[in-house]
Amino acid sequence: MGAGSPREAAILPEDPPAHPAVHPQRVVAVRRGDTLMDILLGIGLPRAEAHEAVSALASVYDLRGLRPGQEITFTFAPGLPGEGQPLLGAWMSARADREVGLARNDRGRFVAHQHDKELALQPTRATAHVNTSLYEAGLSAGIPAQVMVDMIRAFSFDVDFQREIQPGDSFDLFFDRFVDSDGRVAKTGEIRFASLLLSGRRLSLYRHVDRDGQVDFFNDKGESVRKALLKTPIDGARLTSGFGNRSHPILGYSAFHKGVDFGAPTGTPIQAAGDGVVEKKGWLGGYGNYVRIKHNSEFATAYAHMSRFAPGVAEGGRVRQGQVIGYVGSTGMSTGPHLHYEILKRGAQVNPMGVKFPTGRKLEGVDLVNFRHAKARTDQAFAEARSVLRVAAKPAEATDAQPVAAQVDGTETR
Repeated sequence: MGAGSPREAAILPEDPPAHPAVHPQRVVAVRRGDTLMDILLGIGLPRAEAHEAVSALASVYDLRGLRPGQEITFTFAPGLPGEGQPLLGAWMSARADREVGLARNDRGRFVAHQHDKELALQPTRATAHVNTSLYEAGLSAGIPAQVMVDMIRAFSFDVDFQREIQPGDSFDLFFDRFVDSDGRVAKTGEIRFASLLLSGRRLSLYRHVDRDGQVDFFNDKGESVRKALLKTPIDGARLTSGFGNRSHPILGYSAFHKGVDFGAPTGTPIQAAGDGVVEKKGWLGGYGNYVRIKHNSEFATAYAHMSRFAPGVAEGGRVRQGQVIGYVGSTGMSTGPHLHYEILKRGAQVNPMGVKFPTGRKLEGVDLVNFRHAKARTDQAFAEARSVLRVAAKPAEATDAQPVAAQVDGTETR
């Protein structure tokens, strides 16, 4: 249709038109399965105009990207609200830094507009105390889930999250956020620095880009934290069954347990222990939903009893170390939600807790000097960061139903 043609769209200003307060507005949240056509017809727009509006907006936005919960603001001509009230335009956020919408041109036809929002970098400092797991502590402090996953992934080379994390441990985190002109957080960026305090022992890591443009995390000595395989592929779990002989909980007789079991709530993310190729993905008898990854000619890892697989994981496809490949469940021969984890060396299962892997590379010469300078700048920026998220440790007598006191920029809220 002509409404979506570049010629008509070009007559609009780059910024979306202002919507005077006298113009009635209606905000509609996208529901699962909704199309833009469904929504337009639902607000009373005639079918012909709805088709025109859809064609116009499709010129600047892939309408397949509509997601549940996304909000669309519609503006109507002045007058009494009700069905049949003329629609003047609409707008919505296409992504964190971009808005798209519709407006009528001087001929009354719908044309599309788009507007790129300017975002300001806001380095953010956060501190949290652990009560159950790093992940839950971070979420309680208001730290985005993806940032917590990234931090856990970076520490997973050196920390056994089932045995080394204790109530009362704490962590500091320094990461980037981007805010819009109203100060609202639009998106998060990279972790710059993280530090764990585990029973008095402190581990720190810094994000660093070397002269070749390679990005990695290094400890304060300039040693890469990356190793061949993660020490544990899951956070917030407890070791419920070790490697070796045990009485099988379902079969009732003694059997050799060829991996380790980590008890965790259904839906807890499971990470690939290392880079590799997915050899097997699917149902495997008593293992239930199962994934096996070949890392090199010597090592493979296996993950069983998943509730579901992560999108994008397919047999023959490559996965990255730390990539979420599935979620904890209780499928197959299982008495409750947990991850059964195996490491296979030349095809035979070995004790995951006993495998030793070489450390990552160490920076030297100019690279080490550059790292030390970058580390000093990061330490100073962390100390000076104004945007502080802090969550207090939960008192021993508190119950799960009690809110956790959080402190943001020095102000306590509940």
